[in-house]
Amino acid sequence: MIDATFGFVLLAWALAGASPGPATLSIAGAAMQQGRIAGLAMASGVLAGSVTWGIAAAFGMSAIMLAHGWLVEIIRYVGAGYLLFLGFKADRSALQDKPMKIGTINNAPISRHFLKGFLIHITNPKAIFAWGAMFAVVVSPGSGIQDILTALFLLFLVSAVVFLGYGLLFSTSGAIAIYGRLTRWIEGGFAAMFGYAGFKILTSRLV
Repeated sequence: MIDATFGFVLLAWALAGASPGPATLSIAGAAMQQGRIAGLAMASGVLAGSVTWGIAAAFGMSAIMLAHGWLVEIIRYVGAGYLLFLGFKADRSALQDKPMKIGTINNAPISRHFLKGFLIHITNPKAIFAWGAMFAVVVSPGSGIQDILTALFLLFLVSAVVFLGYGLLFSTSGAIAIYGRLTRWIEGGFAAMFGYAGFKILTSRLV
């Protein structure tokens, strides 16, 4: 059964989700470069990836992956490769001779932002284990489907507040103005963070 201590679990989940990482950086970058709609589309894609892993963890996929390590390895290499690719793109942007104009950078359709956010989260094998750990903490053995779905909904709700909040916060005029002044430094920071995240996925023990 889900009890009162679940509130502390939700707080920890929120803090973990809000910490700088590939998902939050991508949302912030899209919001600053192309505005609120792009940032929210990216956040929605991240949420779609998150809830996909959440549903998988809720119904035992994390246990299957633990038993079949090759599944984790496939996702690990795909995810690391994708993050390194994003790091390369950010690094190339940081080294451009001319400063980029806000609103015209990578003028991609909204669906592409959504897909990028989804891929960032769905190719991170740590995500399913994070969800699995949460279910192990908050749902006791023998709990019914109602408890599992309640935990899934509340964890997803917290994630939605965090990720959509990033999209809103970094699409403000102040954030966009800062990005306009510090484009190269910010893109360079993105490149470093994406590269580091890709390297960590390749070298970290996930199970």
